[in-house]
Parts: sequence; C-alpha cells; structure tokens
Amino acid sequence: MLKNNNDDAFRDTIGTLDDEGKRKFIFPKKPSGKFYDYRKYVSYLLLAILIANPFIKINGNQFMMFNVLERRFNIFGFPFWPQDFYLFVLMMIIGVVFVILFTVVFGRIFCGWICPQTIFLEMVFRRIEFWIDGDRGAQIRLEKQEWNGEKIRKRLLKWTVFFVISFLIANVFLAYIIGSDALFQMIEVGPMVQLGNFIALLIFTGVFYFIFVWFREQVCIIACPYGRLQGVLLDNKSINVAYDFVRGEKEIGRAKFNKKEDRAVTGKGDCIDCMQCVHVCPMGIDIRNGTQLECTNCTACIDECDTIMKGVGLPTGLIRYASEDEIEKNEPFRFTTRMKGYTAVLAILIGVLTGLLFLRTEVEADILRLPGQLFQHKGDNISNVYTYKIVNKTMKDYNDIHFELISQKGTITTVGKSHFSIKAQEMSQGTLFIEVSKYLLDNDKTKIKIGVYEGKRLIETTTTNFLSPRTFN
Repeated sequence: MLKNNNDDAFRDTIGTLDDEGKRKFIFPKKPSGKFYDYRKYVSYLLLAILIANPFIKINGNQFMMFNVLERRFNIFGFPFWPQDFYLFVLMMIIGVVFVILFTVVFGRIFCGWICPQTIFLEMVFRRIEFWIDGDRGAQIRLEKQEWNGEKIRKRLLKWTVFFVISFLIANVFLAYIIGSDALFQMIEVGPMVQLGNFIALLIFTGVFYFIFVWFREQVCIIACPYGRLQGVLLDNKSINVAYDFVRGEKEIGRAKFNKKEDRAVTGKGDCIDCMQCVHVCPMGIDIRNGTQLECTNCTACIDECDTIMKGVGLPTGLIRYASEDEIEKNEPFRFTTRMKGYTAVLAILIGVLTGLLFLRTEVEADILRLPGQLFQHKGDNISNVYTYKIVNKTMKDYNDIHFELISQKGTITTVGKSHFSIKAQEMSQGTLFIEVSKYLLDNDKTKIKIGVYEGKRLIETTTTNFLSPRTFN
C-alpha cells in the first residue's frame, strides 16, 4: 500500500477494461534499457531451445516429445512409456514446487522472463507490431484512423506476418505432440494423406493466431492460474518489481518536475508523475499502486523510470527489484523459514526422482493371470494361464527373448514361439502357461518370480501370483 494513497478503486477493475466493462486494447510504449536488453538475450536463447527441442535426437530419441495420444514422452532424450507415468508426474510436481519456491523468493519473475506466452508476445509479435505500426502514439492514431489505404496495407501486412508465424509455431508445437518424424512425413506426403494431423495443425494455428492477435495479455489475467497464486505465495519478504513509495511520495506526494525547486526541501517525492511507467506497461497497470494481479514483473517500468530519473538528475531505482519490507523498513533480504521449507521439499523430491531414474530398467515386463480363468490339474502339476506384456524402452532390438521361473522349479510355455524378438521402442504381448509341481506350493496363492532373458542374459524380473488348491491329496 502506498504511503499517501488510500484509494484502492483500481483493484475493482483491470487495466484492459474501460469504464463500461468493455475490452480496452493496450498500446504499450516500445521498451528500452538494460533489463530489456537482458530479457532479449534470455528470450532469444529460450526461443532457440524451444524450437530446436523436438528436432534434436539423442541415441535416436527425440530430445523433447509429449505424445499424449500414444502416451509416450521423451524428456531430455530419455523415453518414458505409460509404465513410467509416475516418473513424468513426479517431474511435473518438481516443476510446480520449483516455480512456487521461485515465486516466494523472486515474485512473478517467471512470467516476465521465461513464460513462452510472454516471450512470443513481447519479443516476437509486439516487436513486429512496432516495426509495422510504429510506437505507442502511432499505434493509437492508426487504431482511430479511418480504413484508408495506409491502414488497410498495414493491417493486411501485420495480420499476414502474424498468421505465418502462428503457422510456424503450430508446426513446432505439433512436432512436440506427434514427433518430428511424423511432422516431416506429413510435409513429404502432403496434408491430404494425413488429414487428421493437418486439421490439428490448422487448429493450433488458429489458437495461436487468436491469442497473439486479439487475446494477448488476457491470457495472463484470465486464463493462466499462476497469476492467481501470487496472492497466496507472495509476502512482504518476496522480491518483486516494486515502486519505492517511501522515496517516491515522501511527505507531500508525487508532483510534476520543476527544475527550479529542490524537492528535498519542498518535501515532494521523487516521482514526477510522468506516467511513462504506465505507458510502457504491456499489462496497462500503474506499478505505483503496489503489487497487482496483472503485473508479470517484465521490468519495462524499471527501465523507463531509470531513463526518466537520469534525465531529471534524480537517483535511479525508484522502481526496482525489492521486497516491501526492504522499501518500508529498509530490511535486507532474508531466506525465510517458508523458503527453507519449500527448498527442503524440492530437494527431497529431486532425490526421490534421481533414485527412481537409477532404478528404472530398459525393459519392463508385466505378467498377469488371465481374468476369469482357474488353475488346472495336469497330473502332479498345477497350471495357470497368464498374459504378458514386454516393453522395450531402448533404441536397440532385443532378440532371443524367453521366460524362465526363478523362485520355483517349473516350466513356462509361451503360446506361439517360445523365443521371440522385440524391436526398438516397441511392445510384445501374448499368452503363456506356467506349470509348477503341487508339492512345491505352500498355499492356495503363491508369489512366483519370473525372469526375462535375452539368450542367457537376465534383463528383467517380475512377480505374479500362482493359484492352486488349498489342500493336496
């Protein structure tokens, strides 16, 4: 809360709505400055990584793939199958905890520096918009201008460029979903041959075009749940893009700049009420009102305010990265108990994930009794029928695969071939019978251990239940 401002009416609405509740489009000023340059470097690096990820392969595996339809995921070149879904969920939980910890410490810095929505909007689409339509003033004039030749030409050029970029983004996004090989195949054989994928591509294109042409910052305000978490996660110790209201307001409050007066003597704050921090904000808010839901910590207001402060001969840092306690009480940053708790949880989760990854096998086998089937007597032996499923998670073929009993003496008979092969990243399934002497069974349900062998090499073990009569005569 500001020192000399008790008017909280700004919290009753958002910067993208007018007094009648209708959509008000934001025309931010083109940002410039130290932080904006840093953001450009980070954004273009992340864009390069984002675009390259689905087209890089490690040991034949796509570096990043999220094939929800076939329930196959590649993370950093490691394939994960439906049987590994718990690992994927654990990774997502770790990501959420990391973002929560980062938010508690640094506020909503993720949104301003790392979020793909912000990067594409601010560093791609808006930069093209500045190039075609001009800066803030030119854009406002063009919006109010009648539909003459100039406006039609600029609108058609901008919308065409935006559609092409949206189409390219959709291709990259589709490569994450169906795989880059399937995408290249669709391009090679033509869209009509793979009509389903082509329709999905057009849908993605339409979604991206709608978001970056019209919906824009509304995604951060309305659709994204992360903004809502701010109110729960932030406290007076969190570092945010913040306005120094102690220095900016002082005893009298903010006032226009007058080079003939000494503001230290008059008691006026260092804020000269130039409104440039508001004009440059891509969310259309006034940072001087304090922490707000819409703020994405993009630092545009910091750069703009520092430029103004230098111009009028006042110290920079009136808007800066700081906690509320640092501004109001001059307290240095402290790693609080809550931050330590989140760090401990994150460390434990990473430790568990690391352990599970080391225990993860290249081949996974599941052997289950066939539902509804009872055991059978075969002389002195008891027979049970099972279904098996073996998943090869690697990029190499496994040959001469067969099963052997490890825990008891007995025989395993596979329906069809007793020895078979599993190709790379494929699955084999079928039916088998297990026979065990009734004298080797202790009760009506015995846990048996089965080995999966490639030739003489044991590559995986699994367990299942073996049913038999309660008593033997």
